[in-house]
Amino acid sequence: MTAHTPFRPPAPVPRTGRPPSLFEMIRIIYRNPLELWGEPSYNEPWISVSGVGGPLNIANDPGLIRHVLVDNVKNYRLATVRQKVLRPILRDGLLTAEGGVWKRSRKAMAPVFTPRHIFGFAAPMLKCTEAFAARYEHAGGAVDVAHDMTLLTFDIMAETLFSGEIAGEPGSFGGEIERLFETMGRVDPLDILRAPDWLPRFTHLRGRRTMAFFRKIVTDTVAMRIDRMKRTPDDVPEDFLTLLLRAEGADGLTRAEVEDNIITFIGAGHETTARALGWALYCLAESPWEREPIEAEIDRVLAGEPDPTKWLELMPLTRAAFEEAMRLYPPAPSINREPIEADTYRTLKLPRGAQVLVMPWVVHRHRKLWDDPNAFLPSRFHPENRDRIDRYQYLPFGAGQRVCIGAAFAMQEAVIVLAVLMSRYRFDTLPETKPWPVQKLTTQPEGGLPMRVTRRQ
Repeated sequence: MTAHTPFRPPAPVPRTGRPPSLFEMIRIIYRNPLELWGEPSYNEPWISVSGVGGPLNIANDPGLIRHVLVDNVKNYRLATVRQKVLRPILRDGLLTAEGGVWKRSRKAMAPVFTPRHIFGFAAPMLKCTEAFAARYEHAGGAVDVAHDMTLLTFDIMAETLFSGEIAGEPGSFGGEIERLFETMGRVDPLDILRAPDWLPRFTHLRGRRTMAFFRKIVTDTVAMRIDRMKRTPDDVPEDFLTLLLRAEGADGLTRAEVEDNIITFIGAGHETTARALGWALYCLAESPWEREPIEAEIDRVLAGEPDPTKWLELMPLTRAAFEEAMRLYPPAPSINREPIEADTYRTLKLPRGAQVLVMPWVVHRHRKLWDDPNAFLPSRFHPENRDRIDRYQYLPFGAGQRVCIGAAFAMQEAVIVLAVLMSRYRFDTLPETKPWPVQKLTTQPEGGLPMRVTRRQ
């Protein structure tokens, strides 16, 4: 068997030398926070520094991560800076709500994401992907795979969670979500400096029109479904939208909370899977020796098993490639917390209100946790190797009580999408395919992912 030099996809080189000045740090965080982290971040179990607005702790040790997200979770709240970025977009959606509001929302959504319901989504996931794949028959050259995956995962989300009944024009969605992340998806310099809330944020001003676009989609979508529930109560799909609306009431969700959770899923819920799919296709295109056995696996399974609910289990190589792409390019690259009261972990002191950053981007590339951490090596996630990975060193969906409610949904969706697309087509990079990872809520490829799509022989 021929040995191959592993593909090492693009990533910022860890900083060395003096720490950045305040002005430089603000500029880096606004432009691309992934470029901020220095050599110690990728080598030490934790780092404590005096950050802007108070102490800053970067948590890399799996035991410390478990302490913050699980063992002592009651003493930690969502970090102030994170909330200042996300709450103007999502308000009291599941990603930003806390306390009783979060518990009510999580309870209302839980029935949608049971294994039985998720298996029920497999057929529409397959149907949407096959319909989307047909457009590549006449693609005629390069396509932006990053943009296409956003459109495809939106189609899947609309069909599965909303039964195809989302207001607005789907074709305009891709550009608007990119504008939302480009504007309101960035950390505003005033938030870093903990300026008072009454000072207007430039990022919010730039994103006002796009935010209105998404809020109108939500309002119109809710109105359409309520009208259907009144007109034909016996012919209403029991999907995510209906369950949320049925949870509305004195002991459940308010109308505002219902709408906030809808915008969370429309505006952000599918975006993480889209980004991970794009990065996976890119890494496989640059690693044909990894791609070939995956294509053979897909061909074999599709030839003998038409039921897509079984593909995740039957395609371990395909799943492993997707998981390795999420390791290198975690869809949600940061998890931010603050201790409510002072806390201690081993020799680490965490003052009340300190920022605790669990950075999947850093943890997933940490040199004490991974062999050859910057290389694309799907074999790390092959069944015989999975037990070597600590639960808290791999965090593509977070961990603890706030773990992503749609993790199983996303994994099933990803394998179905990869199976359909890779069974029909081969995705190859072009000379202009030079993506650069940038953190804008998700890990996005700056410059997109232009690729050539051709029919497999």
